[in-house]
This record gives sequence, structure tokens and C-alpha cells, in this order.
Amino acid sequence: MPEQKILKFPNGFFWGAANSAHQVEGGNVNDWTEWEKANAQRLAREAEDKWEPWQQEKFPEMFDPQNYISGRACDHYNRFEEDFDIAKSLGQNAHRFSIEWSRIEPEKGKFSHEAVEHYRRVLLALRERGLEPFVTMWHWTNPLWIRDLGGVEDKNFPCHFAYYAKYLVEQLGSLVRFWFTLNEPTSIIVNSYQEGNWPPQKKSFFAVQAVYKRLAEAHNLAYDKIHKIDPAASVGIANILNYFKPQNINSGLDKIARNFASHYSNERFLNLTKNKHDFLTAQYYFYNIIKFPSRINNKAEINSDLGWGIRPEGLYYILKDLKKYNLPIYVTENGLADAQDSRRKEFIRGHLKWIHKAMEEGVDVRGYFYWSLLDNFEWDKGFWPRFGLVKVDYQTLERTVRPSALEYAKICRENFLEI
Repeated sequence: MPEQKILKFPNGFFWGAANSAHQVEGGNVNDWTEWEKANAQRLAREAEDKWEPWQQEKFPEMFDPQNYISGRACDHYNRFEEDFDIAKSLGQNAHRFSIEWSRIEPEKGKFSHEAVEHYRRVLLALRERGLEPFVTMWHWTNPLWIRDLGGVEDKNFPCHFAYYAKYLVEQLGSLVRFWFTLNEPTSIIVNSYQEGNWPPQKKSFFAVQAVYKRLAEAHNLAYDKIHKIDPAASVGIANILNYFKPQNINSGLDKIARNFASHYSNERFLNLTKNKHDFLTAQYYFYNIIKFPSRINNKAEINSDLGWGIRPEGLYYILKDLKKYNLPIYVTENGLADAQDSRRKEFIRGHLKWIHKAMEEGVDVRGYFYWSLLDNFEWDKGFWPRFGLVKVDYQTLERTVRPSALEYAKICRENFLEI
């Protein structure tokens, strides 16, 4: 029998999970809630063509228009203390969440004291339980007034966002050490403005270029304003990074396609925000095999309920590539849809094994956040994909800790992985 090996993580390593406001809070009024109502019927109709037969059989709720309406979601807005008690019971010492801009500034220049005090209670609840808050300012949703001005494509978006960021830090900065200005800017660029699947469903090369510029400028302005108020704050972007591999390593064309995809997906935004990061992040879901000119295949031997291939080694290569920036790194999202909880345990263990290998080779990784703490509303896919360490019954809102969460809890408490 082979001898077991202990992979020890550094003292002070952050172990946590993540959620975003729109996906769990419930009761939001923003550009996404309006889009959901207008598109729920269409999304339910299109499910038959979009998803494979095994997915349709396993998740028939995808044909119900109500699946695509966020509604009360997990009611986390009212039940956050219960949810943080669960996170603490699972041995976690950090939690990543987002603040909903539409609650804070429902009208241009008019801020809600009630909303600020709510998020103050959220932050205090985390700190009382020994959970370090990692706070995202913008997780894709916009107040309706921002939408009506043109959304993130509007030339004034960076200034509006920086003003909001400044206000948050003035009000809540004493309780927050780690700020993320933006969540996955390239996800919005691709899904909203290149593919036209998400609001505002605008397929335009010129819009893609404009949004790259607007979001980068928004981060840069906010970064400076945050540091002017709190020089000790640690500020970055929660950034999705994909691994790309040419299908044929001897094909020059496949390599060109790989390099092009990697630049626009991973590197361009970092270049546009150069020197405006106190740390870097990796949000890893996709290991893509590319054949010229653009065919992408992310299937693997084992796949999630969404059909996304599970290939943990891709995260290792991403982390190794980030080493050149000489900044601390946090893995701020990494998870899978797995309703039966049959793959999540090994998913977590496999990714942590490759993270540790990168750390052994000098990569300064300081935390890992599984996505997500709770089952949640998965944007244009609705409620059927189940990412949570904690199962949520959307009828009763009962929370049930999944077995994989207990395995992750053991790692969090012991600060090592046994393989």
C-alpha cells in the first residue's frame, strides 16, 4: 500500500467559499432582474436545443420559466447569519461576497443608509465568527439608472463606478481589508457584447473594445480612490482565467489560435490595469483545447452537470504563469455543478493538489475559495445547476450541508491535504 503524503499549507492561509449578491440575496431590483422577467419564457423554450438529453432528463426544471427568475433566491439577505454559522462550522476562516450596487445607490447620487447599515451588519457578522471578508464591489449587476445611461459601455461608467467605490470605502472600509473592484470583466465582455447571450445582448466588435476600455478604466480609477482613503487597503480584481492548449502542439496555426485566445481572455485586461493590483486572483473553470481557427473543446473524462470538463492541472499552469507578476495570489473561485455531490470531493482535492504543487515551485498562493457556499441562481441558466457546498431547497429554503463540504472542512481545519 503506497505511503500517504501530507501537503501542508502555510500558516495564515485563507480557506473559504464565495457567493454573489444577486445569486443568493433575493429581492434585488437591477438590470438583471428586469432582463430575467423579459427572457424567462425564451430561455425555457430554448433549453431543449441548448442542453443534452441527459441534462434535460436530470434537470426538467430547466423547462419551467420560473427557473430563470431570481426572485427570493436563497433569501441570504435575511439569513446571512445562519449561512455564516454554517461557513464557520465548516472550518472556514474567510468568505467572499459582493455588495449590490443597486441597493447602495438606487438612484444616481442618492445613497441608501439602510443598505449601507445592512452590509455593515454582514461584515460585523463575518468578523464576529472569525471569517475574513473579501468584498466584491461589482459582480455584473447594475442599477437601473446605470443601465439607462448605457451600462458599462457608457463613457461615464468609470466615473460613476469610482464614485460608488469611494462611498463604499468611506462607509465600510474600517471593516474591510480586501476589496475586489470588479468580478470577471471578461465574462461580461464575452457573454454580453461578443456572444450576445447576457444583458444587454449586444453583439458588436466595437462594443467589445469599448467595454474592455471602460471596465479597465473603472478599476484604475477606483483603485486610486480606494488607496487615497485607505492606503493600507488591499485591492484587486476577481479575474476568471482560462487555460488554453493547442490541440496539436506541432501545429503553428493551433499555437497562434491558442496565443490569441489566451491574450484576449487572460492577459489583455491585466495589461490595461497594469500597476493597479495589490494581489492577483485566479477564478478557474475551463481547460480549453483549441484547434485553428477557433474551435474550443473543454470536455474531459469526467464532466460537471453543465458539461464542463474537470481538469485540475489547468489551474497549476495558470498559477505558474501568474508568478511572473511577483504578487500574492488568491484562488477566488473554483467549483462545479454537481447536484448528486458525486464529484465535488475529488474536484476540491484535485485542485488543491495542483495548487500546492505550484506553491512548492515558488508561486505565492495565499487563499482558496470554493464556488460556492450555497446553491444559487446561476444567471441565464437559473437554479438547476447546483454548485453549493450547502444544498438549498428552494421551496422551503432549508440548508443541508453536503458530504463534500465535510471533506473540505477537514482540510480547512487541519490546514493540510492528505493524498
